[in-house]
Amino acid sequence: MRGYRAIAGLLLLWTLPGSETAAQTIYVSNEKGNSITVIDGKTLEVTATVDVGQRPRGITLSKDQKYLYICASDDNHVEVLDLESLKVVRTLPSGPDPELFVLHPGGNPLFVANEDDNLVTVVDVEKGTVLAEVPVGVEPEGMGISPDGKVLVNTSETTNMAHFIDTSTYEITDNVLVDSRPRFAEFTKDNKHVWVTSEIGGTVSVIDTRSKEIVHKVTFEIPGVRPEAIQPVGARVTSDGKLAFIALGPSNRVAVVNAQTFEVEDYLLVGQRVWQLAFDGEEKRIFSTNGVSNDISVIDVETRKVIKSITVGRFPWGVAVKG
Repeated sequence: MRGYRAIAGLLLLWTLPGSETAAQTIYVSNEKGNSITVIDGKTLEVTATVDVGQRPRGITLSKDQKYLYICASDDNHVEVLDLESLKVVRTLPSGPDPELFVLHPGGNPLFVANEDDNLVTVVDVEKGTVLAEVPVGVEPEGMGISPDGKVLVNTSETTNMAHFIDTSTYEITDNVLVDSRPRFAEFTKDNKHVWVTSEIGGTVSVIDTRSKEIVHKVTFEIPGVRPEAIQPVGARVTSDGKLAFIALGPSNRVAVVNAQTFEVEDYLLVGQRVWQLAFDGEEKRIFSTNGVSNDISVIDVETRKVIKSITVGRFPWGVAVKG
């Protein structure tokens, strides 16, 4: 009887909402497949492929996790995918060629980088209206927002700048010059730093959010890999501020960086042309999109091991995790 009760207790724990990975779902945008791949977070198997707009790239979940926002770049709008029905239920306005966006921590508004018109568009996701347009540098892409929602950072690829924007006034307060072709911005949870990747420069600039000074530049060197193939793109920092994971493009590696010392501790071999990254809700795993090999890699954060490769659609670009 005791053994039965123990087993029953374990089964109950396993099936409780939020326990382990039972309730997690992974969503991947396929840039050339014009689709979203849906993956069960427990079995790591593909459960659905959903047709969406043209050239889907950046994706992010609504705060209540009922919807997935999708940058439909060639349709020049943002699509809203209902995650229960897996149907696109509405569209939101944006400028030409929306590539990446970030949602305010409060759930509204959505800040969209429009690559072709040098603007960040601020969109009210409830009303479906444009609240503001913020002129930035040439080819805006990377978007990061501070944990308190007060500061937005946009990176402009051709201008090679990180623009700091006040979200109450929609005015640029500071411009920080970084290395060539900045692609992503990630705030640390303590709001002390923002990490900005530079694809062609091959570095990550760690910027102090108060002084707006670059306090460190992370560089990379992979034995047997040409320096020009090491191209930092996506970046994620753990909530405790101890580790950063950096997607290194055509080097087919994800770098593991000590976020306290800024030293690179490991390089993990993933699929071809690694692009974006996303943690699961407990930060036990991180997922990378690998554009050329048409798959995602599943990385165990604690062991720093790639535990599975999952085939998705054509040219996977963005990734988001529900649960």
